[in-house]
Amino acid sequence: MLKIKGLKKSYKGFPVLTDLYMNVERGDVYGFVGKNGCGKTTTMNIICNIIPKDEGEIEFESDNVKIGYLPESPALFGYMNGFEYLDFIGACCGYAGNVRARTEEVLTITGMIYSAERRIKGYSRGMNQRIGIAAALYANPDLLILDEPTSALDPEGRAEVMEIISRLAASGSTIILCTHILTDVERVANKVGILRNGVMVVEGTVADIKKPFACENAIFVRLRYQPDESDPLRRIDLVERSEIWQGGLTLYAKQGVNEGEFYYSVINALAAGNVLPEGVEFRRLSLEQAYIGLTAY
Repeated sequence: MLKIKGLKKSYKGFPVLTDLYMNVERGDVYGFVGKNGCGKTTTMNIICNIIPKDEGEIEFESDNVKIGYLPESPALFGYMNGFEYLDFIGACCGYAGNVRARTEEVLTITGMIYSAERRIKGYSRGMNQRIGIAAALYANPDLLILDEPTSALDPEGRAEVMEIISRLAASGSTIILCTHILTDVERVANKVGILRNGVMVVEGTVADIKKPFACENAIFVRLRYQPDESDPLRRIDLVERSEIWQGGLTLYAKQGVNEGEFYYSVINALAAGNVLPEGVEFRRLSLEQAYIGLTAY
């Protein structure tokens, strides 16, 4: 769908993108993440031909790829209602079909059909984002780019927008999701690119990116006794290392160990030793932990 090779961009001599490579396949939900100022929005604007690149190649799978783009703060016309605004979008993009039918369709997809007669100036931030997504979807784009679609939303608004993205992903849409909220990326993305200082640090599936940190998947066991160095739980075959703390143990899995198998082995060891714990908690390594490890310098 999209390949970027050696992309460079500077502003007044300050380099923002220094040597960016990126690969988005058809059907990907691509989580594009990185710190503020690392070049994410610049990349999105170059892909959409809003600003020019300095150097590098941007290759699409064909010459007529349609892109739908939701910027971080979509510019909407507050005096219009939802129907009017999306009919206007249909006219702007030269939609060849029935404009009103398509307007109603994208309003339904984004959950705004029952609010579409209200003036946009009375919409909440979440409603604005949903109308923005509807506009980005209008022309049936081959590639949908969403720049911080849940930025500054309350939990309810964020959940609503993420549900829309989940439905679009399930339908096979190709999406680039640019966001700081890594739990959202982990929820919907099948592929992630982490940008640091204008360069792609790592690109791959969520599992691939977390793999170097996999030994950090852990089980916390709260015990009714104080463990010591000889505790049999520390000698479970699947345990890479362990930590003793007041009233319990943290057991870290060996790299590549199946999460269910690890949990089962700990429970079996507790049962074999007739140990009734105060609690057992599994903590899976999050994408956020891997991200911090990759962008810490």
